[in-house]
Amino acid sequence: MQPLADITDVAHAIQLAVAPVFLLTAVGAFLTVMTNRLGRLIDRARLLEGKLEAAGPQAVPLLKENLKVLSKRARYINIAITACVITALLVCAVIAILFFGSYANLDTRTAVPLIFIFAMLSLMIGLLCFLQEVFLASLNLRIGPK
Repeated sequence: MQPLADITDVAHAIQLAVAPVFLLTAVGAFLTVMTNRLGRLIDRARLLEGKLEAAGPQAVPLLKENLKVLSKRARYINIAITACVITALLVCAVIAILFFGSYANLDTRTAVPLIFIFAMLSLMIGLLCFLQEVFLASLNLRIGPK
């Protein structure tokens, strides 16, 4: 039978890891939203590229401008997705270090906060790029007749 102190240490490690797991769930939700937006961007770009081949000379500049905006938006979404994936990986590292540190009695007082700070910075970059993409989408929104 294991000593009570070991069981308490494992329980404490699990308690410490719960908050990062919730953060990981939120980052996963952000990634779902962003990948859906990227998929819609790609579909829209393919549609416009198909129209470009059959378009008359007057429609070509507008189609090319729309494709340019979609390209810029896709670039921001790609950066946002990359930053959020990095965030998720860093949060996973925090969870692993918390458990491994508890198991091996290692001092994680420096590693965990540093990795968590980098995770938050990466998340901020991802969210800012996502926000920029949303702003670009809103600026180029056309409702009603041209």
